[in-house]
Amino acid sequence: MSRTSHLISLFLVPLLILPFLCIAGESPENNLNKVFDRLQTAAAETQHLSSNFVQEKTLTIFAETLLSQGRFYYSHPDHLRWELLAPVASGFVLRGTRGERWNSLSRETSPFRIDKDPLMGVIAQQLLAWAKVDIDWLKTHYRIELLTEQPVRLQLFPSNSGEAGFIEQLQILFAEDDSHVEQVEMYEVGGDKTLLRFEEVLVNQLLPAEAFRAPEFQ
Repeated sequence: MSRTSHLISLFLVPLLILPFLCIAGESPENNLNKVFDRLQTAAAETQHLSSNFVQEKTLTIFAETLLSQGRFYYSHPDHLRWELLAPVASGFVLRGTRGERWNSLSRETSPFRIDKDPLMGVIAQQLLAWAKVDIDWLKTHYRIELLTEQPVRLQLFPSNSGEAGFIEQLQILFAEDDSHVEQVEMYEVGGDKTLLRFEEVLVNQLLPAEAFRAPEFQ
């Protein structure tokens, strides 16, 4: 074989193989849909979730990382408790469309409705969407890409211009068995970053009776 023929074959063979590789391999969209099916199947088996969480906030204007700790409860389909324990105790409980929020500094509890309180509505919808793996809701709010299949790691880009104005992207890591979200990373437009880790996660264990009641301050 001449040198010219050899060079042609080096370029031609990959070009001939490439179409067959594309046909044989699955498209990214098909892979993502299969992952969605896996996550929803696992979520359908989840009635209760509870965990501790650690939040690490890295600000571009500070050299140190700000830490906070708390706990999270979820009961299918629409009960939540999100509670910061340190450095300042505060949180909220949600039962359907109604709930209460509190702050240990003011020692006050106030009721809210998610249809009347836009901020609490957004927070509750986000937490419920991840607890239930509500793919339809997530698709309407984010463009989603699959980073890894096992464990599942998703990358989300906000579709809403308002949210996209301060959130660049989210990365969501699921547990090996797909049963729950294990880690959330939020990258803000200005360079700040928030890392949220869920620890000591319990799946389908009965929750205490007071899980979805606000604390009573004396």
